[in-house]
Amino acid sequence: MPGKAQHFQGPQVSCCTKYLLFASNVLFWLLGAAFLAIGLWAWAEKGVLSNLSSITDLGGFDPVWLFLVVGGVMFVLGFAGCIGALRENTFLLKFFSVFLGLIFFLELTAGVLAFIFKDWIKDQLNFFINNNVKAYRDDIDLQNLIDFAQEYWSCCGAHGPNDWNLNIYFNCTDSNPSRERCGVPFSCCVKDPAEDVLNTQCGYDVRLKLSCSPACLCLLCRSWSSRASSIPKDVLASLRNGFRTISLW
Repeated sequence: MPGKAQHFQGPQVSCCTKYLLFASNVLFWLLGAAFLAIGLWAWAEKGVLSNLSSITDLGGFDPVWLFLVVGGVMFVLGFAGCIGALRENTFLLKFFSVFLGLIFFLELTAGVLAFIFKDWIKDQLNFFINNNVKAYRDDIDLQNLIDFAQEYWSCCGAHGPNDWNLNIYFNCTDSNPSRERCGVPFSCCVKDPAEDVLNTQCGYDVRLKLSCSPACLCLLCRSWSSRASSIPKDVLASLRNGFRTISLW
């Protein structure tokens, strides 16, 4: 009859689709919860939760933010998709799909803008990296992130090892009492494949020992990095205090 609301007796989606969406979102939800738990645990270990004002004290980037932001987004999305699929709640399912579409749109926009304004992006990245170089010893999570990045990309600083002059522990000023003066972190070193124990002091004083130009060092270290496995062990051992000068850019 006209004007009467229509009621559906059966489910509006197939059981297979419903429970497949539910199962995938449960995993997504639990993963988001795990990321959030790791982030909160890391902050609790550093005493941030007991003193929230310390969040702004770190001069560089706190990697815990990655876990909290990514975990929060995954938790909210997983919850909406999970409950929306299970209860066939159209509002939650629409929220889920719109949120996913928004994330995709933002990623696409960021990629286009990064291509158009690549010089500005490069300058901002250099500024960001240098700020974090300054704060290298201030936070253990940031320190581990920088070490991982330098080892993974085979680099040392944003442009080269002299970027570490920005750090109060590694700069070469005469007033610097640090044992790491004129050095670089161990993650800048080209490692000897024969070494079983990580040499965390391999970067000590290495910038005091430079006797050739940066271009010369760059070519030397590129060649050494690519052929390290073919160098005799005794020669490699005598060179193991070398370090990477390859720029990120």
